[in-house]
Amino acid sequence: MLKNIPPILSPELLKVLCEMGHGDEIILADGNFPAESIGKDAIVVRADGHGTVELLEAILQFLPLDQYVEKPVALMKVVDGDPCKPTIWDSYKQKLNESGNDPAKIEMVERFAFYERAHHVYAIIATGESAIYANVLLKKGVVQ
Repeated sequence: MLKNIPPILSPELLKVLCEMGHGDEIILADGNFPAESIGKDAIVVRADGHGTVELLEAILQFLPLDQYVEKPVALMKVVDGDPCKPTIWDSYKQKLNESGNDPAKIEMVERFAFYERAHHVYAIIATGESAIYANVLLKKGVVQ
């Protein structure tokens, strides 16, 4: 055990965050996301039983977002015609703001474009999040 490390961050997840370099991307995937099939060329960390909001809050304590890109955060856009209104996005914006990041710097990515981008991420955290459209992609910045 270590001091000041949120217990929601497993040793495996901490290792992944430490290994990531500038520009590497990580996805906090909801329970419906095909993490194992899309993550064949990535590291997949299981975080079943945990939600994306709590993980995002813990990760943002250690992971700087890329300050050299316009939008270092991406969300999966609601499919046209789907009446879903993802309220979890408000929680993401709040956590970004609380961590000193600009919640306006979020890119909305069409579902299949999000999946395509996910094929190239460094890691996917497969959570037990039950909210739909709760996938969030983070691009790592530079530690200064």
